[in-house]
Amino acid sequence: MTITAPTQDRPRRRLRIGTALTYASLIVASLVVLIPLLVVFLTSLKSYGEIADGQGALSLPDDWLNFSNYATAFTDGHMLTAFGNTAFILLFSITGTVIIGSMTAYAIDRFDFRFKGLVMALFLLATLVPSVTTQVATFQVVNSFGLFDTRWAPILLYMGTDIVSIYIFLQFIRGIPKSLDEAARLDGANSFTIYRKIIFPLLKPAIATVVIIKGITTYNDFYIPFLYMPSEELGTMSTALFRFKGPFGAHWENISAGAVLVIVPTLVIFLFLQRYIYNGFAQGATK
Repeated sequence: MTITAPTQDRPRRRLRIGTALTYASLIVASLVVLIPLLVVFLTSLKSYGEIADGQGALSLPDDWLNFSNYATAFTDGHMLTAFGNTAFILLFSITGTVIIGSMTAYAIDRFDFRFKGLVMALFLLATLVPSVTTQVATFQVVNSFGLFDTRWAPILLYMGTDIVSIYIFLQFIRGIPKSLDEAARLDGANSFTIYRKIIFPLLKPAIATVVIIKGITTYNDFYIPFLYMPSEELGTMSTALFRFKGPFGAHWENISAGAVLVIVPTLVIFLFLQRYIYNGFAQGATK
């Protein structure tokens, strides 16, 4: 007589324990992300008196329709001007990143030239060097071109420092058959025509991925706009939020309202375009 029930239950127990740990880790990670956002949102709806009374961070506001803080943050924080500056920087930096990144990836994959391996190694090395260690030299270069305190300074830096976008385009281009290039050359097309009419149209998933990732990164960046555009009229969404500390001091209700105004556009864009992000990375990983 043999007993097999205990041995059969062990895999089930391990499976249940593994599933429970998975859900527990997901819940903890969600709370870590959502609780700060909830605190900011609740604070944005509170009055100065509620903040001064020292209520808990998760305490509910007395008036859920108190949107005066948002009006103050939008008008006194010059959010409309900041949004215009941010949109201008996004338009040119993303366009430049897509063009430069796709052309660079096309040249690396389709052409054989001397020191090609060295170029790839330098690209990899550039991703490993902390950017803060080169800021002094970078600032001197930007200042020598007369771009300091202009919107073109961050645009130039965003276009020239995105090695990740080049690798994303490179993974997609490697999945495009070279027979298409050869057929186009038989029809008399040159390298630029092949890139413009064949390669670039087939990079739509990669372009969508780069546009979304680069756009969110540029939109949320604080360091470069704050360092290279100190003028108040050149403030972006991130630096305009930082300047609330001056005129408002410790009025955290206004600062929180400004934070919500900064968060909402990126949150909406991500929710509508998240499938393009995931699909783009998934396709790039399998090519």
